[in-house]
Amino acid sequence: MWPNAVADALSRFEWAFKQPGRYLNASEACSPGIEAEDARDDLERAMLHLPPGAQRDLGRLIARIDEEFERRTLPEPNYIEWAMDGWWWTRMRER
Repeated sequence: MWPNAVADALSRFEWAFKQPGRYLNASEACSPGIEAEDARDDLERAMLHLPPGAQRDLGRLIARIDEEFERRTLPEPNYIEWAMDGWWWTRMRER
């Protein structure tokens, strides 16, 4: 992890969730490494290195992020093989 990795990941979700519309726009996913799914990967990695109290605090934020991400995306059955990378990779945005 790098300095401010968690803050950067959280800010990517904040930006994505501020976009108008019911669903996240697929055109907003412009470059590998800066998408919300990549931010979710970063948060998952951060959880592995935090002490228990910080894990609980970040875990509560992640639960809210996951709920909103799931609400604003759709299941993509063709991506099921990506589930081992994280359930968030099995979701699709509005096209």
